[in-house]
Amino acid sequence: MQCVKVLGGVLGAAALLGLGIILGHFAIPKGTDLPAPSASASQDLDLEILEAVMGQLDADRIRENLRELSKEPHLATSPRDEVLVQLLLRRWQDPESGLDSAGTSEYEVLLSFPSQKQPNRVDVVGPAGGILFSSQRSEENLTGEQGDPNVVPPYAAYAPPGTPQGLLVYANRGSEEDFMELYQQGIKLQDSIVLTRYGGVGRRAKAVNAAKYGVSGVLVYTDPADINDGKSLPNETFPHSWGLPPSGVERGSYFEYFGDPLTPYLPANPSSFRLDSDNASGFPPIPTQPIGFKDAEVLLCQVNVSVYNRLELRNSSNVLGIIRGAVEPDRYVLYGNHRDSWVHGAVDPSSGTAVLLELSRVLGTLLKKGTWRPRRSIVFASWGAEEFGLIGSTEFTEESFSKLQERAVAYINVDISVFANATLRAQGTPPVQSVIFSAAKQIRAPGPSSLSIYDNWIRYSNRSSPVYGLVPSLGTLGAGSDYAPFIHFLGISSMDIAYTYDRGKTSARIYPTYHTAFDTFDYVDKFVDPGFSSHQAVARTVGSVLLRLSDSLFLPLNVSDYSETLRSLLQAAQQDLGGLLEQHNISLGPLVTAVEKFEEAATVLGQHISALQKGTPDPLQVRMLNDQLMLLERTFLNSRAFPEERYYSHVLWAPRTGSVATFPGLSNACSKAMNTGPRSAAWAEVQRQLSILVVALEGAAATLRPVADLW
Repeated sequence: MQCVKVLGGVLGAAALLGLGIILGHFAIPKGTDLPAPSASASQDLDLEILEAVMGQLDADRIRENLRELSKEPHLATSPRDEVLVQLLLRRWQDPESGLDSAGTSEYEVLLSFPSQKQPNRVDVVGPAGGILFSSQRSEENLTGEQGDPNVVPPYAAYAPPGTPQGLLVYANRGSEEDFMELYQQGIKLQDSIVLTRYGGVGRRAKAVNAAKYGVSGVLVYTDPADINDGKSLPNETFPHSWGLPPSGVERGSYFEYFGDPLTPYLPANPSSFRLDSDNASGFPPIPTQPIGFKDAEVLLCQVNVSVYNRLELRNSSNVLGIIRGAVEPDRYVLYGNHRDSWVHGAVDPSSGTAVLLELSRVLGTLLKKGTWRPRRSIVFASWGAEEFGLIGSTEFTEESFSKLQERAVAYINVDISVFANATLRAQGTPPVQSVIFSAAKQIRAPGPSSLSIYDNWIRYSNRSSPVYGLVPSLGTLGAGSDYAPFIHFLGISSMDIAYTYDRGKTSARIYPTYHTAFDTFDYVDKFVDPGFSSHQAVARTVGSVLLRLSDSLFLPLNVSDYSETLRSLLQAAQQDLGGLLEQHNISLGPLVTAVEKFEEAATVLGQHISALQKGTPDPLQVRMLNDQLMLLERTFLNSRAFPEERYYSHVLWAPRTGSVATFPGLSNACSKAMNTGPRSAAWAEVQRQLSILVVALEGAAATLRPVADLW
């Protein structure tokens, strides 16, 4: 059931957003003194305020936040999850350091849990049916936290129940290629149980690929070669190092899509249409169970897998807090992090929530003192049930679709704030690159060197830009966290920021205790970020980005940086697909022209911005220009481009299955058409995808041209 709580006599954040542009100065509570020039239309980023915020972000406070957040397991919708909801509300309603308003929104969503009465198990059985070996049902209690009664046993969320039995076959990563190789070698897969390791393909894909060959059950383990750089002995792993202990098991969601499984494209409210769970798509087709690598070493015989997972409708809450803008209250800069974890979740996600709370405390304190109010509104969000498939953020975007598409400037995501303590890692769409770089250049990196975060970042991850020379590498956004519905579904400029490890020193695909019962406060305190200087560095970076987006007169979104991305994707298409397309009388000429139009429009707009910045621009001119920058990302959406991909509408960042690193729709279509006839439906799809691209790029160019030019 969805409800919005009214707290402390002020409007809840969800209700506040609904008022939109009608707000403004009249929405600011009476008695709030706004310092000049904050209420003036010419308000710009105040560098003194920026420096004050950077100096007040406290590593010790972040550490204490993390200790409180991760002291108990807080699985989505658990009693401890609700305790953290109330903690966030208290912080955001604090009279001395709170926000303008805060509230919750609830959604009734379908989650998956293991049975408490019948634990999931994996048994090795002998010829006569006797049990020769049973896997561990939970991790070893090495530090005390693993024995907490609220630690959820390892399971594959949304995997169907069942008790398959069969001979064990090792299937590597469970990819289509792995199963094809086994089949070609004559290995009997029908009615077998396959043992796979994490990585390579998504969790659900392992079960889908297995089911195609008649496999009856799947086991998934974390290989020490992939997570611990090969170290597997107890004395080489936690609590002696940051390595995953042999009994560690990675939990996770095996649901294919994001959002509530029963209400795709609709918020999970009482009035919304719901699919029958028996007819809902995206669940694994066969029983699946994760195990530790200690057990994986033993399983070489006939295996019985017993999975007793169950589906349940549960109420899950988002917590929203808002600081209203003084000049443009109807423009929202959103900053979010999910709250729920599989177990204690010190790294994932509490490291991000600890930073979120500290940044909101510092900004809230300035707000309550009357020394600052942003130009645009800032929305802080704590998302619920992310681990089950980005559910809280997706339901929010479904419910607020129109408002966010019209008014959202950007979305900042900090899920895991600190994977390790070597360097910054940022992912995002091209226009946010410049604001992240600007922030990183002004903040000193943790450690003994005097390098900035930016210069330290270049040392670990860089690329050569034809425009800027050597710059840090900005990663692209997939669907790994709550930014996914904002960029793929709504077309909102988005980013994800964290500190991470030195790839030159480890091949770990992620931090070793990911989604296990060993992801605890002590693990972070001793091994991930002793002293919490990397947490502080992330807080400062994110804080600087947030203030630049919410306070700058001109939005610091550099749309010209999209030109470099588009040119790179075009060159890949020309080089790797051009000849093939010519054979089928398909020309890339219109796409070349569309890219050129975009480049020209972006250049002209950049010149216009520079000219306005040198003078005293009319507020309406600034507003129109900022809207062009804000709305650019929306122009790349086409809801019919990928009908087989739920929520993916962005023609530049949709999943790419083709081998050519170019525009995903074009790459995927060419890959499928490769071995078909010249007049096949597959080649017609190639032409359709090319047309979709051309229209999107021409629309983007038109959005960047002077707003008075209708054509």
